[in-house]
Amino acid sequence: MPCGPVATPGPSPGCPSAPPPALLAAQALVAQLAGGSWVLGPDAALGSSQLPAPAHTAGQSLSLRCSGARRSRRSCCCPTASSSASLWCPSMGAPRVPERTVLFQRERSGLTYRVPALLPVPPAPTLLAFAEQRLSPDDAHAHRLVQRRGTLAGGSVRWGAARVLGTAALEEHRSMNPCPVHDARTATVFLFFIAVRGRTPEAAQIAAGRNAARLCCVTSRDAGRSWGAARDLTEEAVGGAEQDWATFAVGPGHGIQLRSGRLLVPAYTYHVDRRECFGKICRTSPHAFTFYSDDHGRTWRHGGLVPNLRSGECQLAAVDRGQAGHILYCNARSPLGSRVQALSADEGTSFLPGELVPALAETARGCQGSVLGFPAPLFSRPRNGRWPVGAGSHSYSPHLCLGVQEPSEEGTGDTQGAQGPSGMEGCRDSPEEPGLGPGLSGIMAAWTSKVPGPPATLSQSPTWLLYSHPVGRRARLHMGIYLSRSPLDPHSWTEPWVIYEGPSGYSDLASVGPTVKGALTFACLFESGARVSYEEISFCMFSLGEVLQNLPPGPKPPGLGDKPLERCRPS
Repeated sequence: MPCGPVATPGPSPGCPSAPPPALLAAQALVAQLAGGSWVLGPDAALGSSQLPAPAHTAGQSLSLRCSGARRSRRSCCCPTASSSASLWCPSMGAPRVPERTVLFQRERSGLTYRVPALLPVPPAPTLLAFAEQRLSPDDAHAHRLVQRRGTLAGGSVRWGAARVLGTAALEEHRSMNPCPVHDARTATVFLFFIAVRGRTPEAAQIAAGRNAARLCCVTSRDAGRSWGAARDLTEEAVGGAEQDWATFAVGPGHGIQLRSGRLLVPAYTYHVDRRECFGKICRTSPHAFTFYSDDHGRTWRHGGLVPNLRSGECQLAAVDRGQAGHILYCNARSPLGSRVQALSADEGTSFLPGELVPALAETARGCQGSVLGFPAPLFSRPRNGRWPVGAGSHSYSPHLCLGVQEPSEEGTGDTQGAQGPSGMEGCRDSPEEPGLGPGLSGIMAAWTSKVPGPPATLSQSPTWLLYSHPVGRRARLHMGIYLSRSPLDPHSWTEPWVIYEGPSGYSDLASVGPTVKGALTFACLFESGARVSYEEISFCMFSLGEVLQNLPPGPKPPGLGDKPLERCRPS
């Protein structure tokens, strides 16, 4: 819902005094960054150009936050004078739900669209949305891959018609699990997928210990307008390991490119841990890993498996550690009740032992989720151009800077990992710096005020993570967006902002760069429906400011070594 001034009857015990005019001006900018209109009462709407004057008149004031005031589930009232008005904001009541566009919808013939993947391709950016087209919702009835191509302009996306990717197929195989990745140096999009023989379901492959999947990809050099012939990379990239893999798959969802130029495709396999005599399977277990290329997609190899915990469908992000370089972060589906995260210090060639992420609960049968790294709104770097040593360092005192990043050495970029929009290698002292959304520092201050304890430092890590996943524990319900400011700490995740209420399933996140208003903007492509999650695939966009405004009160993201705090629940 949009923000708006709401009349209040009078002061209430325990409410704070009227805020100073400077704070009111900052609060107005906060609402402007969110991009919503203000609502006066139930009917009249005010656009962002008609924001109330920040200076309050005698006997009347505006208040955005309710510091110390009692909250209810639906509203928060902080009267500040005998005749006053308070600014109702989504984070104080019902969170805002982004507008969504349905890109793929189940047809009367039974054709169903599942397993979305989303990739921004610069410079516009162009957005490529992919999905499986199935003859029915069943995995065994997957058929082929489809695409819609969108152009971002003026803060909205104009989508072209859906089309079948005829070359993304092998004869007598069904195409599944779209997983696109963009090579910034060669301007090439690689669309990876698995081609599974006939109608052989994954469960049958696991039970028999005989893999029926092939690793394939098609490429485009014109931002998805056309695609080349399919390449079967199984022998090259999997090789002899296939004899120990009951089955495998990529993604689903986007891959990433590291600053070194390495291309990474997330994947998982059901590894045959032990066989009985006569080839009968005794035990298998799922493990996440990567396929990677160091020569811009000419050749591909597979990396080592996440060694300990069971981990399946996964996605990757590059996490900047300042002077210590970067580390690869993997977030994976698991049957263990919560997500599994694993780290790699060698760009996905191998992984350290995984660990459970208790803040990210799985649904009863598990579900795919998406993870996205982006440059944190950190304090700007010192004059010598170096990051502070270690996450959580807050030796800086200057302004906030969104989009600070190490420049790419050879023009390559992590288009879906820790790297932000191009042209944002630093920032000046002005709060109007391109790419720095107006009022972001106010939003940050307001967001950190929602959590208990002392103010949280903003420099937890040069990279923050977003994560999307259904929030339901028993069923795939309600698509949630989570935030971590300390990605290496599994306890650092916030409670979710629900961007869609109802059946929800697989999803994919993307960073689409700053909008015309300068706010860093993200997109989410996700399964949704009124009765079941596979009725349609929806698309929505939201800014970092909106994420911060709409996150519910939750644990203060701790620095490295801190213990997780209990959730602060409204009274």
